[in-house]
Amino acid sequence: MGLFFADPLFERFAFRALSHAPYGGADFGECFVTASQITPGDSDSWFRAWSATGDRVGEIAEACAATGRSVSAREAWLRASNYYRTAWLPLFGAPVDPRLVEAFDRESEAFARAAALMTPAVEAVEIPYEGTTLPGYFHRADDSGLPRPTLIATNGYDATVHEAHFAHAVAAVRRGYHCLTFDGPGQGRPLIHQGLVFRPDWEAVVGPVVDYVLSRPEVDPQRIALIGWSFGGYLAPRAASGEHRLAACIADPGQWDLLEAFRRLLPLPPAARERLPEITPADLEAFEALVRSDPYLHWTFRRALWVHGLDSIADYLRIAGDYSLKGRAERIRCPTFVAWAETDPIAAGAEQLHAELRCPRTLVRFTTAEGAGGHCQETARSLFHQRAYDWLEAVFASPRTSDPGR
Repeated sequence: MGLFFADPLFERFAFRALSHAPYGGADFGECFVTASQITPGDSDSWFRAWSATGDRVGEIAEACAATGRSVSAREAWLRASNYYRTAWLPLFGAPVDPRLVEAFDRESEAFARAAALMTPAVEAVEIPYEGTTLPGYFHRADDSGLPRPTLIATNGYDATVHEAHFAHAVAAVRRGYHCLTFDGPGQGRPLIHQGLVFRPDWEAVVGPVVDYVLSRPEVDPQRIALIGWSFGGYLAPRAASGEHRLAACIADPGQWDLLEAFRRLLPLPPAARERLPEITPADLEAFEALVRSDPYLHWTFRRALWVHGLDSIADYLRIAGDYSLKGRAERIRCPTFVAWAETDPIAAGAEQLHAELRCPRTLVRFTTAEGAGGHCQETARSLFHQRAYDWLEAVFASPRTSDPGR
């Protein structure tokens, strides 16, 4: 039995909502009462309950704003944004449920209204990218205009630029860093409204983001770091392997090779596992039946097919080898922080990534005994920030050993 639900999928979603409480994204009581109104395993019930909480907290924000109570309004809009995002999580996948789009748009609006009331104001930006733009938010440490170290934050499979505020930006700004959060192809608005899907060569995404950051006079061009969480633990080091204007990279958790992870984790016949990425319908018959019967697995693969723009699990397995750091890790030049979490299966490749790096490298372990052993240390995010950002401070304090122009 979990804290909120016996169902591991709903428990994970609820914990994720609550994990942002230290940075203003949730209150325990609001999460607990919302969870108590949900029928276990019922996605419709989940959507209604979290949407209603988002509406209720949004009404608080409106009332506070109308009377000039900007701090209270900002805090309520931040929580409402997180609750709307939480509402659409079980619906994530194709074909796209209209309710997901509706809740995402409410999430976006609530966050935008909160951002306008922050001090300094958090600036919505559009980053030029291959004939279109990627949405981002630039969080300033202050309004001095002096060049400061800057953190770029990239998401994974289902986070958004708004959630990245809680996951990265607040802690970074408190430490005197500017922070640019953004959604790339396969994430947030680019996926939901622009139809852009994931690509393995994330350096082609981060390159334009670095171009944008360097256009801002308040950014120190010698001290730009990239952090990625969840699947961003692959995307960030992949980007760093080709984008050498970065002064540091943080992979949370470190990942190595998606195809190797499938070989290790999927309950396929031994012969089929060895043949991957080649696969036949007969190889997948039992596994696909398992996916259909298990809500957690069904959600996981439905999500993956949407963000990659694929039609079948077989297609997903066939492209998995494209998401590998083999032959790429040794190209990373900047100091790299690799997180490993004890009970997170996604972190299983962290040690191998760390071993293959030829740059200055640090492997940091997060354990269950610390309350930090889960995915992205979501129940101990403050501990993660202390270790990762203290490491980053030391990196930024050291002379650059590589040429940022190369």
